[in-house]
Amino acid sequence: MASRLKNAAVGLTVAGSLAVGLIGGFEGVRTHAYRDVVGVPTVCFGETRGVKMGDKYTMDECRGMLGQALVEFETGMRKCMKMPDAVPDKSYVAFLSFSYNVGVGAFCKSTLAKKLNAGDLRGACNELPHWNTAGGRIIKGLVTRRAEERKLCLEGVK
Repeated sequence: MASRLKNAAVGLTVAGSLAVGLIGGFEGVRTHAYRDVVGVPTVCFGETRGVKMGDKYTMDECRGMLGQALVEFETGMRKCMKMPDAVPDKSYVAFLSFSYNVGVGAFCKSTLAKKLNAGDLRGACNELPHWNTAGGRIIKGLVTRRAEERKLCLEGVK
């Protein structure tokens, strides 16, 4: 399956660079495991899979984990999109950031994905702010993140 994040000849594409900067900026980086806002052990750039309290990583390991995770999340996200390569880069990166944060399963089942697959890119972008809760409560950081994702997403709308 194609990736819009990496190119064998040049490494990261423009979309890949944008994704790393956006998601890395939202997630922040911590090299020692901590509990996120809902108590899930988390490390590096928001990685939760297989993390145990007490885990420690170097910055190089964290960057490697983020790169690998983004490609994995992109692969899953693309499977839920009818025409992933027709989505403008900025919108694509906003959807990848969203998928990375909520999970591919939630992305695939969302009204956002349904609108996107129906050809309503603007409507899909406008779904992002609805995803601002964790543990049943509105989280200020998610409100901010979704507003930024929506803004980026709409930059791709003609």
